[in-house]
Amino acid sequence: MPHWSVYTGTNEPHDAVAELPAPPPWRAFDGGPALSPPGETDDEAAVSPDRVHRARTYVPTPESVQLVNAALCLRRPLLVTGPPGTGKSSLAYAVARELRLGPVLRWNITSRSTLADGLYQYDPLSRLYAARGDDGHTHAPDGVEDHLRLGPLGTALLPYDRPRALLVDEIDKSDLDLPNDLLNVMEEGQYEIPELVRAARHSRDGTAQVLADGTDAPVTVARGRVRCRAFPFVVLTSNGEREFPPAFLRRCVRLRLRRPDRTQLTDIVRAHLGEPDARAQGLIAEFLTRAGTGELATDQLLNAIYLTGVAGLEAESREKLAERLMPFLSTAADGDGF
Repeated sequence: MPHWSVYTGTNEPHDAVAELPAPPPWRAFDGGPALSPPGETDDEAAVSPDRVHRARTYVPTPESVQLVNAALCLRRPLLVTGPPGTGKSSLAYAVARELRLGPVLRWNITSRSTLADGLYQYDPLSRLYAARGDDGHTHAPDGVEDHLRLGPLGTALLPYDRPRALLVDEIDKSDLDLPNDLLNVMEEGQYEIPELVRAARHSRDGTAQVLADGTDAPVTVARGRVRCRAFPFVVLTSNGEREFPPAFLRRCVRLRLRRPDRTQLTDIVRAHLGEPDARAQGLIAEFLTRAGTGELATDQLLNAIYLTGVAGLEAESREKLAERLMPFLSTAADGDGF
């Protein structure tokens, strides 16, 4: 029988990893085949299983459904704010799955992210090294397109017949300029790639074959200009760590997610792990009590409930472990901090 306690802490090497229980469904990975283009397949086996599970089990609120439809109808980005663990990023996967928009394009924002990172990446050094050749002699350089790949935003704005889904995750971590830099691209639904614009002057038909984000299949870009046919479904998430410019906010449909109540938590647990038993109901009650005095995330509750069903834990150990798995996200709210 699979057993959770394979690490003994004795520093004695042993081969027991095969005895681990199966992972939670939201943490299953298989290194599967390349993702398929939108509309070409309904086979979810082509998508990473953790993301399929995330999409299948998402439990939206009525307000979420309404504002997603507003964003789709208005062709506007959906700015989703709320505390960590409230399902902001999962919403994009759920909508993409239900509407069959294909694999979600994901752009993870950091303090160093720029608009150019989201549109495309060009590596002039690799082109220079390729021109030198392995023999040390200079050769005719490769085409610019051989050293250029579209980013997630740049791929989402390709002229697909049906919209792509783009997740711009944690945009509040960006520097002050990025939200304003996004305004023109989001408003116009197009952009230029200067390197390809220059190269088009010397090509026969002005087109280039470049790689898109998330696939090794090339796409055609004409004269270095990309303009969308169907505006993508864009979800921008924020943990509320900063304010955004009014000009940016007025171009977005805004959704604020709040902490789930007991009914919503029960529905979430049921979607992920099946009907909650008495032990799970007790953890839901404890989670709600603790969440009233500090910040907790829903996935902490799911982790605690999942481990209570793993073999090899005494009842007292289960309770202590569940408590350890639900620490407050802010150490200021919990002196121990775990």
